Parts: sequence; structure tokens; C-alpha cells
Amino acid sequence: MARNTRTVPAGTPTNVTQNHTKGGIGESVLRPDGTLKVTGEFAYSSDMWHEDMLWGQTLRSTVAHAEIVSIDISEALAMPGVYSVLTYDDLPAEMKNYGLEIQDTPVLAHGRVRHHGEPVALVAADHPETARRAAAKIKIDYRELPLVTDEASALAPGAPLIHEGRDDHHIGHVPHPNIVHRQPIIRGNVEEARKRADVIVEGEYTFGMQDQAFLGPESGLAVPTEDGGVELYVATQWLHSDLQQIAPVLGLPPEKIRMTLSGVGGAFGGREDISMQIHACLLALATNKPVKIVYNRFESFFGHVHRHPAKLYYEHGATKDGKLTHMKCKIVLDGGAYASASPAVVGNASSLSVGPYVLEDVDIEAIALYTNNPPCGAMRGFGAVQACFAYEAQMDKLAAKLGMDPVEFRQLNAMSQGTVMPTGQVVDAPAPVAELLRRVKARPLPPERQWETAGEGADVRALPGGLSNTTHGEGVVRGVGYAVGIKNVGFSEGFDDYSTARVRLEVINGEPVAMVHTAMAEVGQGGITVHTQIARTELGVTQVTIHPADTQVGSAGSTSASRQTYMTGGAVKNTCEAVREALLEIGRRKNGSYHPAWATAELLLEGGKVVTDGGEVLAAIADILEDEAIDLELEFRHAPTEPFDLVTGQGNGHVQYTFAAHRAVVEVDTELGLVKVVELATAQDVGKALNMLSVVGQIQGGTTQGLGVAIMEEIIVDPKTAKVRNPSFTDYLIPTILDTPTIPVDVLELADPKAPYGLRGMGEAPTLSSTPAVLAAIRAATGLELNKTPIRPEALTGTL
Repeated sequence: MARNTRTVPAGTPTNVTQNHTKGGIGESVLRPDGTLKVTGEFAYSSDMWHEDMLWGQTLRSTVAHAEIVSIDISEALAMPGVYSVLTYDDLPAEMKNYGLEIQDTPVLAHGRVRHHGEPVALVAADHPETARRAAAKIKIDYRELPLVTDEASALAPGAPLIHEGRDDHHIGHVPHPNIVHRQPIIRGNVEEARKRADVIVEGEYTFGMQDQAFLGPESGLAVPTEDGGVELYVATQWLHSDLQQIAPVLGLPPEKIRMTLSGVGGAFGGREDISMQIHACLLALATNKPVKIVYNRFESFFGHVHRHPAKLYYEHGATKDGKLTHMKCKIVLDGGAYASASPAVVGNASSLSVGPYVLEDVDIEAIALYTNNPPCGAMRGFGAVQACFAYEAQMDKLAAKLGMDPVEFRQLNAMSQGTVMPTGQVVDAPAPVAELLRRVKARPLPPERQWETAGEGADVRALPGGLSNTTHGEGVVRGVGYAVGIKNVGFSEGFDDYSTARVRLEVINGEPVAMVHTAMAEVGQGGITVHTQIARTELGVTQVTIHPADTQVGSAGSTSASRQTYMTGGAVKNTCEAVREALLEIGRRKNGSYHPAWATAELLLEGGKVVTDGGEVLAAIADILEDEAIDLELEFRHAPTEPFDLVTGQGNGHVQYTFAAHRAVVEVDTELGLVKVVELATAQDVGKALNMLSVVGQIQGGTTQGLGVAIMEEIIVDPKTAKVRNPSFTDYLIPTILDTPTIPVDVLELADPKAPYGLRGMGEAPTLSSTPAVLAAIRAATGLELNKTPIRPEALTGTL
């Protein structure tokens, strides 16, 4: 059981309604979908069913880079039960590509395939096994082409171009067509600053490809409509972005496509891109029947993007008293065959590459490559994770070279409110970096040798190797490591980031009821719970209904970038405030002549009543509304941002920053190379915890994902063939309950005055610093440099 503490903010958050209606903000309200999920009764997207439904299947390329010489679908079409087989030539519209920013991804491959597992053909049949067998009968003749798999092969003279004839808006700013995007950041004078350094450390770091590993596979149901359109029920992160990409390739106006969110079994960035959405719609329109597609786990590994693997080259300098002098770095991200979110990931990686430290002289370059490796895009932490792994290793190297305590060294250089980022942006809200570090260091360390049980021998569950019973304590060494990270919140670089909420207040069975309707994708983050809490707080009602998310209301943006509570929560708050004011206007019109307080007092809604700030009840909400209903839909926007300059990287690119620190305690069997993470203590500033139970859960979940990429998670791509070697949960390992340590959580609440309720987006930050903290602890136990993640046993035993 996690322990958590909370710190009262130094200042009161702005625009907070003082309301004591039960179930409002600040309470740990239980999730309405929680019981259904843990009992197995929740309906996920893969559970959907429709009468007379067909099953869709995707045929994917077996090679990573090849010319498609021919496709023969005759045997597949001849199979009983097969209704349709589609290839590129059957696509109905002039637009045949899609993409989040750059429309470079084919709906179905044409001419050539660019990565292992690329979709080539589609089948619809009356049974999923029939569809699978029919897809296997499609014959494709490939002529394999030279591979591009890394920076050297991508940028070599005469290198094959992954996308010939690029015309996207990044092509004019990159030195090679195989570079998706490049973002430099130049501030100060690194060469002059280097002269002031008494110590200089360099490092080359490698970050592996991580999968989002959500448990619910990609799935959806497309139903053709009588007007020639389609209804799509799908598990996604951003309904309106999907709609914008689907409509052009179907050749339909957006109003003929109605999208509804179905049950989502996790996302973590892996559902930001299109997977089966277009394919299901194409098959439904071609057969005029409902079509369901559900990926199995093997196909899921090819059906979504992954976290960018990276090479990171860093140089830091410091004076003998521990002050940082300069930083120079190059970050190379492998974006794979298609752009996905790579341009935005480059922006994040570059702008956050210095970490939460004061540095006035920097020379930064970040690029993303096109290669024939699997496409990479959004994943929790979005470019900041890879950078944090590298800069925190550098901090430990500097502290060791200076003979300083690694936490004190970080605190000495920690940013605070008012610090100027390398982009020139001023950190205009609390930045308690030093305090977060102090808190994790001050926690008592867990007892040593916890595997020793009185009179019963070793409890192997507490040892490296666990139930495999590989050691009873011999050769086990403890290590402690620290890390801290910085993450941006919301969409950046001038993106028009907004969210929409519709709120309806009416009387049902004598009680006031609020209905909240947004297009927010609930992917497990607890957004629908927070929306009910906001509505109760702002409208003073107990009964709140959440309308299913769909495209019949304005966009809520993506459930990513730690933005939904800030953005869609802000939209719900603003719309509720407008509904409240409309209600009070009705009350003033009806009752103002009977009590002067209607005109003179500050009025609140509490417990279904209108009350003065002194607590006097003026009227019941139900009596004011009677048969009327108030129904409003409003948009919410954060403060505008601006693009980073493409030469200097200067610009106010981010909305908000968030911070987290970790202390990892590990025990390492140095003879076998096995690691047991004993504890991962963390401290994080969340601005305002709208639901503390959900906050702690998010922090623990993000911490566990960071643990995974530190010691076990990596998609292995064969460098000779660019094929994925471990597309299953048998070979791609994720932490289980036996791998997950105690995660004590220390929550600070230092309000950001610009944000709704003073909150700070917090879902991604714990994923950053947990990884380097674990690596630091393993280094402390072994004395090894360990510049690659994940750490494998052979790296610890010297048998690599």
C-alpha cells in the first residue's frame, strides 16, 4: 500500500468555487467504471457485437523494405464465407494516405512496403478464422530492397530514400530527406563557457524501443448507414483527429462519419495514430455490412507505433564548486518508416534536453530519422523520457568527478520559478525541483536483507530472480540512486490546443441533474470521474451523468500530453460556470424582488440549492428551473504558445511544466546479473489534486512503466532484416506484480495560477525519472557505467 502526503499550496489557486457538495473536487471519488473493470463486466471495444456482422483481417508485409511486384487475391476471393478482399487499387478516394501531421502513411501499401508488418490487403468474412485463412491465401511477390536501419545508413551518400519526393513543410529545414525533422536550440556561447569548466564529462547513451503494452488490443466496429456513411465504434485517444484522417480516404464528408468511443483497455500514446479504423470502414462500405476488426497480440505489435529508440550524445561542464557551466548534446531518434508524431517528439526532446537545471550556455540538436524500422510516435513522456535518461546519468558522472553528493549537486543547479529555459521561455509557475529531491532523499531507506525470514530460510520473492529460486542472498549488493525530470503539459509550439464541453442542467424526478458531454477519450486515466467532480463542485448537484464520448460534440483534443484534466476539465469547469450564471439569471428574474441578496450577495450552488456566501438558502435549483433546461457548449483554450525558431530554437513553446523525482533502491545479484527493485519512492508537484486516489494511481503506474524500460522492456529489431523478433508478451516482458516494488508517493500541491483550480498535468512526469533512478541505483551497486537501457543480465556480468 502506498503512503502519500500532501503539501498545502503557498498561494490559493485562482477561480476555485468554495463548494462542499459531496463528491466534488479534492475528494477521492471512486471511478464509476472501476468495479466493472475489476470484475470483468466492463464492455471493451473488442466485446462489441452486431447482428449479421462480418470479421475483418489485415494482411501485413513479411519483409521490411521491398517492391511489390504482384498481388494475387483469387484464391482468397474463392473461399466460402469471404465477402470482400481489398488492396490499394480498391481504395475509393483520391487521398490514399493519412497521418497525424504529415500524410505519408498509405492506407494499404502501394508499389513498395517500408517496414515489417505494413498493411497490404484486407479481407472481410463471416468468421474470424475464415478471414484469417483467406488472408493467408493472398499471394504477394516481393523484390527486396536495401535497408535503412540507423543513422549511418540513413544519411550515407546515396542512401535509399524512405520517402522520395517529399513535399511536407519540414523538408526545407532538414539537411537530408531521411530526416523527418530537426530542431536546434542555441543559447549563450558554449565554447566560451567550456573555458570556465573545471571538469567536463561526456557520455553516449542508447535508449531501446519501448512498447505501450496496453492490455486491450486494437479493435472496433464499423456499421454502414442508409445515407452511404458509416458509424464507427472504436478504442482511440482522439476521436476528432481520427475523423479528420478517415474522411478524406473514404471520400466522404465528415458529417457522414459518426464516431463513438468504445471501451478502451489502455493507450499510453499507442492509440493516437490510426490502426484499424480506416480498414474497418472500407470493408463495411464495400460489403454494406457491419465489420468488426480485433487484433491479436502479435498483430497489435505491428498495429501501433512505439516509443522512439534513441542515441544521445552529451557533454556537460561544471566548476569545482559544482555549478554547471554548459551543455552540448545531439539526440538522434529513430522514427521508423512513417512520420507519426516524430516532429513533435523532436521538439520535446530538444527543448527539455537540459532537464530541470539552470544552464545559460547550450548547443542542442535533435533529429528524427526515417528508417525501415517499425514506425515510432507518441508514448507516455513523449521525447522527454529519452533525454532524462541521458542528462541524469550525466549529473551522476559530474557529481562523482567533483566528489559531491549526487542529490546536493542536483539541488545546487536546480531550476526554480523564474528560471529561463534554453528556449528563452521563463518558468512562470512553481518549480520545486530541489524540494522534490529533498523529500525523496529524506525518506527512511527500506530495511536491508528483507528476504531473511525468522527460522524459515530465504523468502525468494524478495530476492533478485524471485521465484526462479536462483539465489539465497549470496553475491547480492544493494544500490541507491536518484533522478529528477521535467515534462511539458499540453500541446506545444503554437498548436491551437482547445477542448469543448457541453453541459445540460435540468430537473428529472424532482432532482437537479447535470449531463456532461465531451469527446474526451477515457483510456483509464479517470477523466470521467474528474468531470463528475467538477460538475458537482460548480453546479452544486449530486446527480451527474456522463454522455458517451462521440463526434456529435466539439473536439476534446487527444488524451495525451498530460492535458485532459487541464483542458477538458477546464472546458467542463468553464461551461458549468456559464450554466451556473444562466441559472442564477433565471433565479434573479423569478425571485429577485423577494430577497435583496439575489442582487447584492455572492451566490453559490450547494447541495441542490442557491445559497449566499454567508450560508443563507435562497431557493432550490429544482424550483428555479421547473420545466426549463439550460444547455450550453463552450470551448476552453490555454495561453497561446509559439513555434520554436528553426535556427536558434528560441520561443515560448510550452504551456506548463511539471516535475517529479525518484529514489530507487535495488538489490543486484552481481554474479548472475539479476536485479530486484526494492523500492521506488517518488515526490511530485501536481498543483492541485482533484482526486488524490487517482493522482497516486497515475504516479505509481507511470513509475512502473519507467521501471519496465529500465530493466526489461525492449522491442528487438533485427539489424540485418529490420524485422521485429519479439512481438508477444512471451518475449516482450513487462513488469508484473512480482516485479513492482513498494512505491511511496509524496504529493505536493503548489498551485499554477494560470490553470483550472491551479492544477498541473501529472500523468507523464513519473515515467521520466523512474528509469534513470533505477539505472543510477544499479550503477551504485555494481560500479558499472551502464549507458544503455534496458539493462540486461549480460551487461552486469560482463558476458555481453
